[in-house]
Amino acid sequence: MSENEIAKEIVDAAYKIHTKLGPGLLESVYETVLAYELERRGLLVVRQQLIPVVYEGVRLEEGFRADLIVEDKVIVELKSVEAVHPVHKKQLLTYLRLANKRLGLLINFGILLIKDGISRVVNGL
Repeated sequence: MSENEIAKEIVDAAYKIHTKLGPGLLESVYETVLAYELERRGLLVVRQQLIPVVYEGVRLEEGFRADLIVEDKVIVELKSVEAVHPVHKKQLLTYLRLANKRLGLLINFGILLIKDGISRVVNGL
C-alpha cells in the first residue's frame, strides 16, 4: 500500500471513531481505539514506538515516541484539544524527518467536526 492509500484508511477510521465516541476523551483512548480499528482493517500498527535521534554524531535511543506508525510508512500524531497550533504540525514534520518517513497525519479528536481536525504533513512526498 502507498502512503496515500494508508492515509485514506486512517482518515476513514478516524471519522468512524469520532462519529461513535465523539470529542472530549483522552488522547490515549483515541490511540487505543484507532489502533484497534486499523488492525481490524488488516493494517500493521505500532503504538508508542521509540524513534532514536542522532545528535552531533551520537545516536540517542530515546529521542521521541510516535503515537502510531502505520505499515511502517505513516506517522499518526493524535491530539484531543480545543485547537491545534502551528507548533503541532512542525512537531510532526520533525518526527517525519527524524524517522525518515514521508507522510504524517495530525488528528485532533477534541473538536466538534473531525474533518476540521485532520491535517496532512509531508516530508518530501
